[in-house]
Amino acid sequence: MAKPQKDRDADTAKRRAEAGEVELRHRVRPGILAMLRDLMTWGGFSQMVECLQTLIINAHALGPDGARRLLEVPRHDFTPSENVAQQLYRQGQREADRLDRLEDVQRASSSE
Repeated sequence: MAKPQKDRDADTAKRRAEAGEVELRHRVRPGILAMLRDLMTWGGFSQMVECLQTLIINAHALGPDGARRLLEVPRHDFTPSENVAQQLYRQGQREADRLDRLEDVQRASSSE
């Protein structure tokens, strides 16, 4: 007679614990999911976990320097136009003035 599902689940949990398996959960936004699906297609993977594990294995095989280059977070350079820079400066000055006035009011009310 076949084992009940509860017993099969317990056996699976025991095997995973003996193997030292750890479950990782990760939430991603649509853009990252689309990239993962592209990687899966390019690599011929049908399961996300298989693709992720292969990426980790290959990144690790690159060694510290190779992996570091692979794991660098892409940065975008932004240089505002002179007009935008002046607007940001004026807004910052207005906010600084507002905070100074608020501090003055608070200081005056606490000394009363």
